[in-house]
Amino acid sequence: MTVPTNRPAGSYPFDATPLTAPIDRAALAAFARSAPAGGSGASAPQIIGMVFGGIAIVFILGVAGSIFGAMLSTSLGVGVSVIVTPLLLLVVAAVITVGVVFWVRGRRIRAYRLAAFAAANGMSYLPELADPQLPGMIFGLGHARASRDLVRGTTPRFVEFANYQYTTGSGKEAETHHWGYVAIRLDVPLPNIVLDSLANNGFLGSNLPASYGRHQRLSLEGDFDQYFALYCPEGYERDALYLFTPDVMARLIDNAASFDIEIVDDWLFLYAQKTEVTTLDPAAWAQLFGTVGAVITKLQQWARWRDDRLRAAGAVGAGSTAAPSASPVPATAPGVPVAPLGFLAGAAAPSADATGFAAPTPADPGQPWSPPPGVASGGRRLKRAFPWVSVLMFGIIAVAWFVFRVLLFGH
Repeated sequence: MTVPTNRPAGSYPFDATPLTAPIDRAALAAFARSAPAGGSGASAPQIIGMVFGGIAIVFILGVAGSIFGAMLSTSLGVGVSVIVTPLLLLVVAAVITVGVVFWVRGRRIRAYRLAAFAAANGMSYLPELADPQLPGMIFGLGHARASRDLVRGTTPRFVEFANYQYTTGSGKEAETHHWGYVAIRLDVPLPNIVLDSLANNGFLGSNLPASYGRHQRLSLEGDFDQYFALYCPEGYERDALYLFTPDVMARLIDNAASFDIEIVDDWLFLYAQKTEVTTLDPAAWAQLFGTVGAVITKLQQWARWRDDRLRAAGAVGAGSTAAPSASPVPATAPGVPVAPLGFLAGAAAPSADATGFAAPTPADPGQPWSPPPGVASGGRRLKRAFPWVSVLMFGIIAVAWFVFRVLLFGH
């Protein structure tokens, strides 16, 4: 398998072959040489972590080998520890070395396959992006923020698939949070709307890292409320109803019920907690493409939305900095296999330069994201709420544990 070059814009059959095809060693070596430093292998923090971890393991096993050897020497009356300890350390060092080599090679093969898959489907691949400057709720939390294995398409609109992580706390209290996300560029800025999927909520309620007041909860018709809890800014209920028409709700229920969804500025995000979005599984990609394609085909009608509050304030046109809407996806030609989503079939779409959708994810922490014009200030961000339910549940658990200890141990 060789890495194909990116094709020009056109209609692409869904090609998952690079994810499973045999690997050409020469092509893999050429890819490793051409990849950015550390892009297809281990990053500096990972290498440092492996080195310190290896040293710790060698030290612990060295002490254990010395104790074991001393015990044998005492029982057998010979200096076994002189032989056992160095031999054990050599074996451990060899195992660690082989493990690191295979891990780095596995990372390189993963990057190679994803790059080939992206190129075969008219997309691009980026191994890692530190601190992506996106406006979604998960991107401003914690520290050590990074997106990995980014697969991007630009036709008919910008779409980015990636795995994301950030760390909260420090020292022994540090915790790394993992998310998969899909970022889709919209035609115009829209009000901040969150669809909390009920399918992935836990015992304590929502799995989202943000809580929203119930006064912003909007109930929609049909059985939509059985799949999503929709939150929109106060006063934007009619706007949410305009955006989430019955056909849009049906698409989301059928194709995206397992994702949490956020609309913020001119972006739409699909979130999956503790789940990788970019993988080497062809079936997962086929399902993901189907989900994104089902959503994208309904986004064109959102391009006509305008905030009446700006118009009422005499700000007609204040939000018209967004690009023109993308052309509709062409119908499938009989007998021609196409991707199950349709967003790769963009021969009639405007060029990336014309729409602006090809712009890469902002990545300069020195230039933080600022909401674009087009939505009045009251609709740009939902109002956060204090997570009383979670705090109350943790309090009840703590009290129950204290009472249990008192009853069991008497102190």
